[in-house]
Amino acid sequence: MRELQLQNINFTAEHPIVLSYKDVLLNTELKVDLVIENCLVLELKAVERILPIHEAQILTYMKLLKIPKGLLINFNSANIVHNGKKSFVNEFMYDINP
Repeated sequence: MRELQLQNINFTAEHPIVLSYKDVLLNTELKVDLVIENCLVLELKAVERILPIHEAQILTYMKLLKIPKGLLINFNSANIVHNGKKSFVNEFMYDINP
């Protein structure tokens, strides 16, 4: 996070997700690890392997926050670059103007 600050990149750590149902706020404790420049959800794990539930989690966060891109990183990997990360895009990616 320090590097993001040094590069003047806007981010929020432990970004809360506010949910409502029929105009009533729900008491949830959903938090995204990092939201970067309001266009990238970064979810950090240290698990044996990435499971479908982890993928569903980041896709849900992206949809609820209307953020087009997500990156899931597993630090419990011998080689993060080759098999410790997975990226996601959703329908909000097509709403971005070049």
